[in-house]
Amino acid sequence: MGFAFALAAGMAAVLCVLAGILALRLLCYRRQVRHILEQMEFLEALDSNFLLTAANRAGRTEEMISRMNQATEGLRDQVRRLQKTNQSYRESITSISHDIRTPLTSVKGYVQMLQQPGMPEGKKREYLDIIERRLEDLSQMLKQLFEYARLEAGEMEWNLERLNASNLFAEIISMFYEDFLEKGCEPEVEVFGKPCYIWADSHAFARIVENLMKNALVHGLGGYRFALAPVGEEVSICISNETDSIEEKELERVFDRFYTTDQSRSRRSTGLGLAIAQEFTGQMGGKIGASLQEGRFSIEVRFPRIG
Repeated sequence: MGFAFALAAGMAAVLCVLAGILALRLLCYRRQVRHILEQMEFLEALDSNFLLTAANRAGRTEEMISRMNQATEGLRDQVRRLQKTNQSYRESITSISHDIRTPLTSVKGYVQMLQQPGMPEGKKREYLDIIERRLEDLSQMLKQLFEYARLEAGEMEWNLERLNASNLFAEIISMFYEDFLEKGCEPEVEVFGKPCYIWADSHAFARIVENLMKNALVHGLGGYRFALAPVGEEVSICISNETDSIEEKELERVFDRFYTTDQSRSRRSTGLGLAIAQEFTGQMGGKIGASLQEGRFSIEVRFPRIG
């Protein structure tokens, strides 16, 4: 009887100790939960980089807090990226609006002048020519915007074929030759004497070279050099010109969409030409880069050479 009583008393004591431990742990958990909730309310109320901390070492709550902090930092990174993207799109819309509004405003002004009575025929012809050029500028801008939108949406279709890059390069240069002569600069052209073949979409390859030519026309000051030659296992296309509108620190941005070194955006450029050239080049397995040496700006495109 005495043994049974002692055993029962011992078990009761053990149970009391266990109950005390459980009560203490429960209290720690409750304090931890209350601490986390208070911190979360603080985070909801303020835009802060604050992370959750532990009030005590209750069980695996520290591990849970660490996971929550990782998730929080991940969400913050996503929010920062979205904010940066939204800012970029807002700036892009502003740039597009300016680029489109400029030729339209010019056209409207010349149309109003054409409506004036007694306008000499010579002036009418001059104004009509200006209107035609402005509308062509606008058409090219819209074409680039549409092309870039298709690229971003992944809607471009590629027809890769064995392409004689030498012939197509020379053909495109001839299309722009008069434009450079009108600027008072005869370009220096070097095209390798033998055919250089690459795998490429002929339309995309032509657009790359056209965009590089237009960029040189708009931003170059002279000293134009256009070259195509084999370099090891690759075919190199290099377009270079003298410039005073770009600095070394800007080289990493010249292929960004809507970026232009002409901050006034007065040179009829959307800032999409080089971005499209970069996208087309990458899609066809090529490489593109820009360099600046002693006032000479160069863009080189390379594609793997095939036999």
